[in-house]
Amino acid sequence: MAKMKQQRAKASEESLGRTPSIDNRRARHEYEILESLEAGLVLTGTEVKSLRDGGVSLQEAYARVRNGEVWLVGMHVPPYKQGSFSNVDPRRARKLLLHKDQIAHLVGKVAEKGLTLVPLRLYFTRGRAKVQLGLARGKKLWDKRASVAERDAKRDAERETARHARR
Repeated sequence: MAKMKQQRAKASEESLGRTPSIDNRRARHEYEILESLEAGLVLTGTEVKSLRDGGVSLQEAYARVRNGEVWLVGMHVPPYKQGSFSNVDPRRARKLLLHKDQIAHLVGKVAEKGLTLVPLRLYFTRGRAKVQLGLARGKKLWDKRASVAERDAKRDAERETARHARR
């Protein structure tokens, strides 16, 4: 029964066309991610169409708590090509949809020194735009070097095991 529902959901996603997933790879490099949560995104019609076309940039985006609401600031959504007067400012702040207890939790965490909210991923679930937020702490230069060295060592180990497996 559950498998049939998953298949129907997958089929309906495919019928809507491709559903892009935009990752913020820079955030994982610049920050140490402590927690993550999913939030809905308030968008206009042309913004949704533009998201489906791709070209969205999360590189300089961050989330901020203002007056008991969470806002995504700095995300660039290019204007929709076929939209005219209905296009909005590409860099406007967009409201995020979260429960009150989630917002209260985030307010407490962001008040700590050095913690920030960064968008990790933007995707569609059942036709709704979602953003995965990460509660993050900025990495120092040596942390970045260590993570790059660790990634390179892992890649080299995988190459060696693949090479020995071919023999």
